[in-house]
Amino acid sequence: MRVVIVTESFPPDVNGVAHCALQTARQLVARGHDPLVIAPAPAAGADADESAPCPVVRVPSLPLPGYPQVRVALPSRRLSAALSAHRAELVHLASPFVLGARGMAAAARQGIPAVAVYQTDLGGYARTYMGMGESTAWRRIRAVHTAADRTLAPSSAALSDLVAHGVPRVRLWPRGVDTTRFRPSLRDDAIRRELAPDGELIVGYVGRLAPEKQVELLAGACGLEGVRVVVVGDGPSEDSVRAALPGALLLGRRTGDELARIFASLDLFVHTGPYETFCQTVQEAMASGVPVVAPAAGGPLDLVVPGRTGVLVPPRDVLAVRDAVWALAADPGLRAAYGAAGRAAVEGRTWGAVGEQLVGHYAEVLATRTAVAA
Repeated sequence: MRVVIVTESFPPDVNGVAHCALQTARQLVARGHDPLVIAPAPAAGADADESAPCPVVRVPSLPLPGYPQVRVALPSRRLSAALSAHRAELVHLASPFVLGARGMAAAARQGIPAVAVYQTDLGGYARTYMGMGESTAWRRIRAVHTAADRTLAPSSAALSDLVAHGVPRVRLWPRGVDTTRFRPSLRDDAIRRELAPDGELIVGYVGRLAPEKQVELLAGACGLEGVRVVVVGDGPSEDSVRAALPGALLLGRRTGDELARIFASLDLFVHTGPYETFCQTVQEAMASGVPVVAPAAGGPLDLVVPGRTGVLVPPRDVLAVRDAVWALAADPGLRAAYGAAGRAAVEGRTWGAVGEQLVGHYAEVLATRTAVAA
């Protein structure tokens, strides 16, 4: 199958959309398919495509105002030309909004079926960074996804949100996790001594430091005796997070095997953002055997089973986060039980498994197109 993946982000970017697009390409190649990626060009000097398993076409881009780590694609003839040159049988739109909207239009002009993958709370994103009202953003989202043959939502909450906003033909497609890279056996005493030299309980957050992530909600946990808050990630809110979390250790961006060792060396993982359509870092924490505290909203509702793998707290509630951390800090047996149950829960959610599901969605879309044309 000749598939073109049109994505708003791709490595060297570090975010959920980029990671999922990369894994999608890898899964297609592993199954003998022929993918091509079309993505915004990275900043000058970045090593763009070293990890790509297939050809990548880059279109001109500019940094997003207020968040320069995010690149926004400019209009370019390269997209339509690449679809034609690759002789695409299907177009995969990863979190379509700017480049993806153009990809949808190009696919429609060329009569190519399209699958749109919803991955980001684009309404909130547009409001925060693009000066666009949420209702305006949803009109654009609805137009792009309605034109697609199928929309794939990463969680039941995201699926419900799409349906409520009038998006048709929505199916569930979750995200995979690398259970080989993220595993409990990587727990490292040397890392723990570096992060918490006085033997404190290590409470970690991993993710972008951006307004919608609300990392400042860890402020209450920072004040707990015997607790060390460790923040992994970077982004436009780094200065405000540093000011809001006195005593926290900010490590900046970490990736790959180093990140996996940090995950496994945590005692507790806390995610704070209430706008996650999936929340991959929660799944990576669970694969690492680490208990989770997360808001009872969005993607974590599908991932965290309260009283079994972690704790769900009311969104935007700094006291609820603090109290959940304090309760788990006082109960090492419960933390161990939650961590073991979390690992067991994700062992079947590999990228191979969800890759097989994705190819199944592709096949159904192509079969429907063929039946309609007959």
